[in-house]
Amino acid sequence: MPTSTPGGGGTFRRAIARWQTWWVRLFILMVVVMSVAPVPRLWALVCMVVPLLLFCVRPPAQRPKPVTVHVPVRGRWIACNSPGSKVPSHGVRAHGQMYAVDLVQEAADEATDTVPSLGWSLRGRKPEDFPSYGAPVFAMAPGTVVHVTGQVRDHRARDSWPTLIWMLTLEGFLRVLGGARNILGNRVIVQHGDGTYAAYAHLRQGSAVIRAGDRVDTGQQLGQVGNTGNTSEPHLHVQLMDRPHPETAAGLPMHWTGVEIDDQRLSHRWATGYAKPSAVPGFPANGQIFEATTPQGAASIDAT
Repeated sequence: MPTSTPGGGGTFRRAIARWQTWWVRLFILMVVVMSVAPVPRLWALVCMVVPLLLFCVRPPAQRPKPVTVHVPVRGRWIACNSPGSKVPSHGVRAHGQMYAVDLVQEAADEATDTVPSLGWSLRGRKPEDFPSYGAPVFAMAPGTVVHVTGQVRDHRARDSWPTLIWMLTLEGFLRVLGGARNILGNRVIVQHGDGTYAAYAHLRQGSAVIRAGDRVDTGQQLGQVGNTGNTSEPHLHVQLMDRPHPETAAGLPMHWTGVEIDDQRLSHRWATGYAKPSAVPGFPANGQIFEATTPQGAASIDAT
């Protein structure tokens, strides 16, 4: 059960941040208009700079005591883009991601735990080729489901130079224009009793086994890991927020129960060196392999 209460404030900043996708769209519109119509230079500069400045507005950052919840997976997993190494964990505060973490299931074949060499294929591998794909995702705490998106299709991996460059440039820009749905893909958002919200993103198309309004318990399955939204390969993206809408939410730190970190092994593929001073103490760092257990009283489900 969560044990921390989220902060508030920053109403005006949250109101601006709620429309962040539209600020980008307005900027693009202004560029197009000014390229085809004669507009005074000063007016043109103002019309382009103002939307960009508004786009950069984010909800106020918070650093409360980490909220205690249960780990959302089972079996052996690897942490990457983790707040256990640095904050903001994903390099941005947008969409409530300040303390988000990505989880990749450990491959059965240890030979795959190396930095992959990127080829020049124009098509990435199928999501079914990755061990994380289809793994069950579980609720970290009891609460009420407030949002479910499940129609976004799973795409191929971005695991070659052409596909990775595409993802980091034009595809990434188009996803920003498309908003949270295109960035987070299929997702489930659960409201907890203390007012915090958990978002589970990049889920497999059609895998959600709950609906908005359902009550869920700790350890109850929500869906499956997929490859939807802004992803290079199948993984689970999970975060805590102080609001239900990622655009207006500030990210919150979390502390996981049910985790046993393997101190003898480290995933060389995902490790990024020493943790920075901003890191959340006790949270699995980038590249750390951990065993995730079933919470007491929850039904045991094979996560392999």
